[in-house]
Amino acid sequence: MSFAGRTAIAGIGATEFSKDSGRSELQLAAEAVRAAVTDAGLEPSDVDGLVTFTMDENTEIAVARELGVPELRFFSRVHYGGGAACATVQQAALAVSAGIADVVVCYRAFNERSGHRFGRVQAAAAAAPTSSGVDNGWSYPAGLGTPGAQVAMFARRYLHEYGATSEDFGRVAVVDRAHAATNPKAWFHGRPITLAEHQASRWITEPLHLLDCCQESDGGVAVVVVSAERARDLPHPPAVVAAAAQGSGPDQFTMTSYYRDELAALPELGLVARQLWRQSGFGPQDVRTAVLYDHFTPFVLVQLEELGFCGRGEARHFIADGGIGLDGRLPINTHGGQLGEAYVHGMNGIAEAVRQLRGTAANQLADVPNVLVTAGTGVPTSGLVLTAA
Repeated sequence: MSFAGRTAIAGIGATEFSKDSGRSELQLAAEAVRAAVTDAGLEPSDVDGLVTFTMDENTEIAVARELGVPELRFFSRVHYGGGAACATVQQAALAVSAGIADVVVCYRAFNERSGHRFGRVQAAAAAAPTSSGVDNGWSYPAGLGTPGAQVAMFARRYLHEYGATSEDFGRVAVVDRAHAATNPKAWFHGRPITLAEHQASRWITEPLHLLDCCQESDGGVAVVVVSAERARDLPHPPAVVAAAAQGSGPDQFTMTSYYRDELAALPELGLVARQLWRQSGFGPQDVRTAVLYDHFTPFVLVQLEELGFCGRGEARHFIADGGIGLDGRLPINTHGGQLGEAYVHGMNGIAEAVRQLRGTAANQLADVPNVLVTAGTGVPTSGLVLTAA
């Protein structure tokens, strides 16, 4: 029996997004979860399940204690950094549809700017006595010691194969920042950029400019998953989980899977896309808007291709002339994305999808029956299709 359509996101909550939260990651998690539960019209005592990322430092039992959650019948963690974002909702939907839990909250909270900064070289990662340590031990000595360096190699190959340019990457950044500029919750509210400013921003690792790379943010986001039937009796219009999928591709590493025959592709997302279309009964032509994980701009172009919105190497044409802007054929990241609003490992993108379906987004689109959401790419990943009830 398929779980598709049997559950819904009934509540969303978040802290402010900053560069120095001034409080612990546990407090951020507790604030975001409490806000989501309140938004759903529920109490902490109603919660019986929690799901987060393996990278989150806030254990489920600690969050439960802080909120006064009496009992947990379900708790789960998903691997691979930002690739886990949509999979947390998948785990929650599976638990609720199977009757294992009734109210499951998915959360992610961290001080990624004022605390642990993910974008720096982590030398210990190449010496860890784990399979990941073995993987990193091969790539780190070659200079692939940061996400930026790893993605730059992928991006260079994409430019070489398909004739795209740095300006094509920049068009993604310009659109995201334009949407953030009109979103009061975004870190870059009121601060759009031009393509010229993108091109003038300093190099991180060629061909990636500073403005090709997501922010480092402090903050937390949470969403509440319940049955679709129960969601109809709660305060807000439910965002039905029409599809949820995970995927890992051949010869998978992280950020750049450098042993693949085709380096400039994301087959794991292609696998997720095929599952999403099959579960939901939709195709790319049916999607009104999308929240595409934008940790690095090149991956946004490749996501459009893997999802079937355009052919291989054709994304630069798809995004030309405002194709992904608010008036384009596929508006993306209406909240500003991780380039413009905040980098919370994609959880803020799921919240934006819910707002679009509710009709409460800062950059609200007309007539939104569904939203496609993707999680972090370059790693084993996940995706969602959310629909109005």
